[in-house]
Amino acid sequence: MENKKYLKDLSDIKFMMSRSSRFGSLSGLAGVFAGIYALIGAVIAQVLLWKHQAVFASLSPHPIDSQVLTQLFFIALAVLVLAIGTAILLSIKKAKKLSENAWNSTSKRLLINFFAPLTVGGLFCLVLLQYGLIGLIAPGMLIFYGLALIHADKYAAIDIKSLGYIQAILGLIATQFLSYGLYFWATGFGLFHIVYGIWVYKKYDRKNAE
Repeated sequence: MENKKYLKDLSDIKFMMSRSSRFGSLSGLAGVFAGIYALIGAVIAQVLLWKHQAVFASLSPHPIDSQVLTQLFFIALAVLVLAIGTAILLSIKKAKKLSENAWNSTSKRLLINFFAPLTVGGLFCLVLLQYGLIGLIAPGMLIFYGLALIHADKYAAIDIKSLGYIQAILGLIATQFLSYGLYFWATGFGLFHIVYGIWVYKKYDRKNAE
């Protein structure tokens, strides 16, 4: 009996240490909203780019009208700001329900590990844009976003690594179908975010709410 109690105590201590080193306030609904924002952004981008489909299918440099590029930049920025803003608000709300502090050393480490690969990927995509290699931008965004999720997974209480692998693999596949880059982007950032968000909500968020 004493051995069983000792093992149980060790298990409880290990669980508490693991929980304290992982951020548990990530919301599944944030993934759903991020996916919706991405799909709306993809539809708008498709309307803007319907005359420029040839630039995606080639690895040769292709210039695009600066006005269109500016509009695409602000669409991408709007999707990013809305997704991050929604994630922060929902994480704070979830943290209050769990009586946790949303802004702590663990959440800081998660953000640093997430944004480090993402920032490098963003700069790399700007270089692709600089040289007119438009067709590789969508695959590059998916790959680096996937790497960012994988890199940050060790600080998240929920499994974001699986979504990271899916995004990275999808990005690699997209490199072989450049003319469909925007569709792959919409699938990765839109559809998979929604499916993943629903799964997280059912497995973690709803359980905590009960």
